[in-house]
Amino acid sequence: MFTGIIEELGTAGTLDWHGDSAVLALHGPLVAADARHGDSIAVNGVCLTVVDVGDGGRFTVDVMKETFDRSSLGGLRTGDPVNLERAATLATRLGGHLVQGHVDAVGVIVDRTPADRWEQVRISLPGGLSRYVVEKGSIAVDGVSLTVTGVHDGDPAAPGDDPGWFTVGLIPTTLQLTTLGNKPVGAPVNLEVDVIAKYVAKQVSASGAAR
Repeated sequence: MFTGIIEELGTAGTLDWHGDSAVLALHGPLVAADARHGDSIAVNGVCLTVVDVGDGGRFTVDVMKETFDRSSLGGLRTGDPVNLERAATLATRLGGHLVQGHVDAVGVIVDRTPADRWEQVRISLPGGLSRYVVEKGSIAVDGVSLTVTGVHDGDPAAPGDDPGWFTVGLIPTTLQLTTLGNKPVGAPVNLEVDVIAKYVAKQVSASGAAR
C-alpha cells in the first residue's frame, strides 16, 4: 500500500527481457537506501517487487506481462525519469490517499493549461472508469495522488465520439518533483482510481441486482 506522495524522482535503466517478462533496472538513492529483496516500491504508480539492490542507489525489479499490458512501463527508455515511492508503514503520514499500486488503465494527457504558479492538466479517461471518478475525489496519476477538479463521463454513442476525461491541478511542488511536470500532451500516464470507490460501486450494484 502507498499514499501517492512521491519520495524521489529516479531514473529508469535497462529492461532485460526474458520472454514476455523483464527485469527493470532503476536508480533511486533515497528509496534504495533501505531497500531489501522482496520489498515493494511503486514505479510510476505500479507496485513492483525488489529483486536485487546494488551500489550507488541502483536496484532491480521484476515486471510481468500483466503489468506491461496494464501500464506504460513497457515504453520506458534508459534515462527516463520515474516517480518512486516506498510502501507505506503504519507510522506513515497519509498525506495523499490509499494507493494500491494496481494500475486500472493507461490514460493520455489531452492538454495542459498553465497559470501563474500551477497548471491544469486534462487526461483521457478510458471507458468503464468514469463511474469511479468524482469531482473533488482522489485519483493516482503515474503514482501521484491528485484531486480531481473536473470530470466528463463521455458518450461513445455520440456523433463524432465523445471520450471521457478528467482534470487535475498541479501545484509547483508536483510540477518540480514528479514526472508530471514535464510530460507533454499525448504522453501516456498510469491511472489508478480510488479503491474505496470500487468497493462502494460493487456493493451498490450487488444491492440493486438483489432487489
